[in-house]
Amino acid sequence: MRMSRADFLRWENKAITLVGMSGIGKTTLANKLPKGNWFHYSGDYRIGTKYLQEPIMDEIKKEAMQVGYLRELLCNDSIFIASNITIHNLEPISAFMGKIGNPDLGGLSCSEFKRRQRLHRQAEISAMYDVEAFIHKSKEIYGYDHFINDASGSLCELDHPACVQTLIDNTIIVYMRAADQMEELVIERQKQSPKPLYYNEAFLDEQLQLYLREEGLCSEEKIIPDHFVRWIFPKLVAHRRPRYEEIANKHGYTIDAHATEVVSGESDFVELIADALSANKAVG
Repeated sequence: MRMSRADFLRWENKAITLVGMSGIGKTTLANKLPKGNWFHYSGDYRIGTKYLQEPIMDEIKKEAMQVGYLRELLCNDSIFIASNITIHNLEPISAFMGKIGNPDLGGLSCSEFKRRQRLHRQAEISAMYDVEAFIHKSKEIYGYDHFINDASGSLCELDHPACVQTLIDNTIIVYMRAADQMEELVIERQKQSPKPLYYNEAFLDEQLQLYLREEGLCSEEKIIPDHFVRWIFPKLVAHRRPRYEEIANKHGYTIDAHATEVVSGESDFVELIADALSANKAVG
C-alpha cells in the first residue's frame, strides 16, 4: 500500500508491516507502541501457535516417549505436554526447526531438515495470508485502532508473490535496513549463539555443496551443526538484503534500523514512518 505523508497521518486505522533480517529489531520496535492502541501481530507467534503447533508437539512427545517413566504416564493420559510459545519466547519453534548435521551432535539429516523447512515455509505463508483477517478482527472484536505486523525475517525467502501481495494490499510495508555496522553486530550475535533459521531451498542446496567442498566432508552427516550455522549466516544476510530491497523499492518504504533505537513511543514511531513516506518514492 502506498500513500502520501499527509494521508498516512490522517489514516484513522493504520496498518503497517515491518520486514527485515531476524535480529534487526522489528519486535523491539513493535513493543514500543502502546499496547492499548496497537494490535501486535507476530508472524513467528502465529506460525508456532497455529500452523506448526501439531508438528512441534509431535516432536516433543516423540522425545518424551523415549523415557520409560514419561512414556507410561503419557500413554495412560496421566500427564500432558504443552509448549509455551510467546512473542518473547519462540524457543519451541527453533527447537523444531533444528540444525542440519551430525546426529551425535544434535543435528538432523538433510531430508528431515528439509521436511521441517518446508513445513515452516507453508506455515509462514499461511500466517501472512491471515494478516488481512486479523486487521479486521483487531478493530471489530478487540477494539484496537492500529495494527502492526511483525513479519518473520524469512518473508523475503518465500518466493510466493500472492502472499506478499496480501501485505501490499492491506498494509504499508516498511523495510528496516541495517547499516554495515549493525549487520556485523547481528552476524556476531548469531556466531556467539547459533540459532536455527529458515533457508530458501535453492540457496540451502547451493551453500551446502560449497560448505562440504570447503570443509572436505563427504556428506551432510559429518557437518558440525553450529559450525555450519555460523558459516552460512553472513551469506544468508547478503542473500536476503537485495530481496528485502526489491520489496521495499517496488511496494514499500525503507527506514534506517538504527533510527528506530531512539523511538520511545507512538508519536516518535508515527513520525518516523511519515518521514519515510516523504523521503522514499516507491515505484511500481
